[in-house]
Amino acid sequence: MKNVSWYVSNKDIQLALAFMRIAPLIPRARKVGISALSWANKPCFSKSASNSLISDSVRTMSSKLSGANRIKGTEKNIWVEFGKLAVENKALNLGQGFPDFKPPQHVIDEMMAAVASDNHLMHQYTRSSGHPRLVSALSRLYSPLIGQQLDPNKNVTVSVGAYGVLFCAVQGLINPGDEVVIIEPFFDCYEPMVKVAGGIAHYCPLRPTKTEGVTSSKDWILDPKELESKFNQNTKALIVNNPNNPLGKVFSRDELQMMADLCKKYDTICLSDEVYEWMVYDDNKHIKIASLPGMFERTVTMGSAGKTLSATGWKLGWGIGPEHLIAPMQVLHQNCTYNCPTPVQEAVAGALEFEIDQMDQPDKCYFFSLAKELQPKRDKLAKICQEVGLSPVIPEGGYFMMVNTGNLKTDLPDDGTDDPRDFKFVRWMTTKLKLAAIPPSAFYHQEHKHLGENYVRFCFIKKDETIEAAGDILKKWFGSVKK
Repeated sequence: MKNVSWYVSNKDIQLALAFMRIAPLIPRARKVGISALSWANKPCFSKSASNSLISDSVRTMSSKLSGANRIKGTEKNIWVEFGKLAVENKALNLGQGFPDFKPPQHVIDEMMAAVASDNHLMHQYTRSSGHPRLVSALSRLYSPLIGQQLDPNKNVTVSVGAYGVLFCAVQGLINPGDEVVIIEPFFDCYEPMVKVAGGIAHYCPLRPTKTEGVTSSKDWILDPKELESKFNQNTKALIVNNPNNPLGKVFSRDELQMMADLCKKYDTICLSDEVYEWMVYDDNKHIKIASLPGMFERTVTMGSAGKTLSATGWKLGWGIGPEHLIAPMQVLHQNCTYNCPTPVQEAVAGALEFEIDQMDQPDKCYFFSLAKELQPKRDKLAKICQEVGLSPVIPEGGYFMMVNTGNLKTDLPDDGTDDPRDFKFVRWMTTKLKLAAIPPSAFYHQEHKHLGENYVRFCFIKKDETIEAAGDILKKWFGSVKK
């Protein structure tokens, strides 16, 4: 057999270049009924136009001129869709979780003082991983709560909201291929953050033991065997939200100990999202998993100024933990946003110092008084829901309430999607009743979305008149249905 040598001639190269020039023109040429070659040879088709079209085509076709693969599948965001829907329909918004009232006056005064200060440094960069006054206040607050003497510089980090802290934790601690256990329902950013880090998520849901009538978030429990089945030698982290959003569950000491035992058995980090830590009702008590024996060295506890001080727009959060977990988060933060606004950090520091000094007077300390203010609002909303045939899940903590709509006989219009029932219900309620909520199935992975699709999530950190207005909308609708 003869040896055959392969080579590319100048003619081959010219043909390839000609094809590259003509191929992008084929769709345009077809529209006007001529060949691409004729189009290319038209006098009006100048060299500059040719180059422009070829450039546009290459830009469209090139795989390099596109987003990173790791963000594919993370585009959809319920806050964008349902926030926009509420605004477009001028709906009363019990959807997104923010107050419709101002923070305490002393918190506002702290911000005004920081901005008006004669100290020019209030308007310049501060320490990357946390303004010195703020991390000192956080160390003072959390040391007794966790049972550790915290070093402000080594055991505390600050970022753009608890959202930013969680991002720094996941990106700074999770390697591609690491497995992460997420307890459902979960705040919807957990899943995409793990995906972007290259992690592999496994999901374990809280399952309701009761579904009829008025129930409690306490009725939603973890199956210990199911939870352990999600762990293995490759499990790097467990993510838990306590109190839980959207359910409002406050995990008991026994439930937290079960998680702690698994973390220790499988040598796993615990990322504990505790932004609603102060909003706990009735006789329930919030326990920090980091305070349990052997857990501080493997736990990052996350908190939020926005939730704690009713100032969500300030976007400031923090992580508390051992140096070997906090240091990688600080590195991630310094190479991402670098630092947070100095006057915001100064104001939050002053506000926390004020509240820490009031902790022995629960009626004066906002950490405790906010929960006392919210509990009657929770009860008011629950009563309204019952009066119109809805079944509330009474939350033990947080400021959201899941409400069962499964018994309603409403015919939901086809919205052209394959989304779960709760998405369709919320779209209908927002457009027809002008009352906005959030669909809870968004807080579940695909295989467990059925657990949330008969519910909606209402937010009750609102003025009494806002909740009453929502009640009027629901009662008017319920009255028309009964007729």
